[in-house]
Amino acid sequence: MSDDDDVQIEGPALAEDDPMRAFLPTSFGKKTKEADIAAQIDRSKRTINEPISRQSKSPESDSNNDSDSDDDSDGADDEDEYPTSHEMIIKTHDRAVTSLSLDPAGGRLISGSIDSTVKLHDFSSLTPTTIRAFRSVDAYETKSSAASESHPVHHVEFNPLAGSVFLCISAHPQAKILSRDGDIVTEFVKGDMYLRDMNNTKGHVSEVTTGTWHPTDKNLCVTAGTDSTLRIWDINNKRCQKEVLVFKSKAPGAAGRTRMTAVAWGTPAQGGNNVLVSAALDGTLVMWSGNGPFTRPVGEIREAHKPNTWTGGIDISSDGRMIVTRGGDNLIKLWDTRKFKEPLLFVEHPSTSDHYPTTNIKYAPNSTSIITGSATGHLHILNPGNLRPEYITPITPGSPVIAVDWHPKINQIITGSANAETHILYNPSMSTKGAVDVMSRAPKRRHIDDNPEFTTDQSLGLSGDSIITPGALPGTRKTGVTASGKSKDPRRPHVPQQTPFLRSQPDEKHISENIPLSRMLHEDPREALLKYADLAKKDPVFTKAWKSTQPVTQYADVSDDEDDGPDKKKVKR
Repeated sequence: MSDDDDVQIEGPALAEDDPMRAFLPTSFGKKTKEADIAAQIDRSKRTINEPISRQSKSPESDSNNDSDSDDDSDGADDEDEYPTSHEMIIKTHDRAVTSLSLDPAGGRLISGSIDSTVKLHDFSSLTPTTIRAFRSVDAYETKSSAASESHPVHHVEFNPLAGSVFLCISAHPQAKILSRDGDIVTEFVKGDMYLRDMNNTKGHVSEVTTGTWHPTDKNLCVTAGTDSTLRIWDINNKRCQKEVLVFKSKAPGAAGRTRMTAVAWGTPAQGGNNVLVSAALDGTLVMWSGNGPFTRPVGEIREAHKPNTWTGGIDISSDGRMIVTRGGDNLIKLWDTRKFKEPLLFVEHPSTSDHYPTTNIKYAPNSTSIITGSATGHLHILNPGNLRPEYITPITPGSPVIAVDWHPKINQIITGSANAETHILYNPSMSTKGAVDVMSRAPKRRHIDDNPEFTTDQSLGLSGDSIITPGALPGTRKTGVTASGKSKDPRRPHVPQQTPFLRSQPDEKHISENIPLSRMLHEDPREALLKYADLAKKDPVFTKAWKSTQPVTQYADVSDDEDDGPDKKKVKR
């Protein structure tokens, strides 16, 4: 055959409609799979079955907007005004989501639920087909022992000044500070429940309901409890609170105590005095000076909301002047800190405090709007001046929206609902990072090894067969280190790290050298005792004092077969 001859390779002669063609390769080599970003983002666009309602800011504009074309233009303007055109759904909890928080950079999301777990989500590792939490933390698990009880999570919140830690509050007297990887950094102490004066206890004596961070000091946080106190903590000192704010209720029949249901700590963005505001179960709204002294409140409004109804939502505007509260009496009220006596205005809004008391209300970035959820599963964006709804959109119809938040940096709204779903609302043209980056990545092919629940140790977040370098575990710097990263005692010796393998396979040499009498585990106990038989006869320990006077026991040498033995006792018949 010459080189000029064409080489022809005979292929399989298959008909066009032969099903075997589906199993034959069409090309060889490595195939690159590129994502159609526009199509992926377009698929995440929200499909709203019921119309989006909008109420204009002035009643005069309501009379002018009567035509259908005007309504359509308003709906289009809403999509451009608020980041609600697209959404990403996260389904990682088993029960209702009660609290949500994003770190200051907007790259990590934490969510708390009634199922007593805190889920940690990292946007940098998510794809459109692998939306899951990289770690699940039991909210009631302590450093000393793991508990089997179930305590719902009331509140989780990232430190707004240092996103390395977050505050975790469950239905328990001890609040905790966790790292962004889910490790316990600080667990505050529990107070003595037998002390009557709450000023003398070192911590809460009953369930903690909520809490928040100091607006300007990253080391301070405040917790509100059912023991009628607010306690300010330094996260570097877990054995005693820094300040105790005891609220004495004046409601009839309360005996001076009531439950503290909500707390907010704000400061003007342009600088000024801090304001600490809290709500109680007896309907009282109390305001303290955020910088102290905390001996008595600077303002107190009795029956701000209906007594014995749970006021779970409270927030302070960015200028530190306005306070918005959402009570269990189906009312949303607006208050002025400069005239802290009567509400400026109030509107009716159905409450969900009967089943979900942690339903919150939040100011939007720069206080341009107020957002909250509803019992029907809708997101309400209210006007901060008159509390009228500017924009209402369904999130989980039929399932109440409990937790809402609007992140100022990435311009995205996150919601948590009673059906265990977390929705992240965004607009590709207005929002940055977060869900926009997740929906812009190529989808990952599903494989069983991609699910960390099957291949990793959930308590440590890594595989049992992985190679671990020294200091690589997330909890190696936890002991002897403060939340800010400073060592408590630089002379403290290094604690050997525990890998998943060494945790179940202790070192035999370590046991033999450090545990007394551990070598006797492999010896025959009869042989071990017979080694000391001769020594016990020669030098008895317990009867040595009577060795010379000890009588010799004498028995008759009688066999069992002989009859002439000692008289046996007659048996009664």
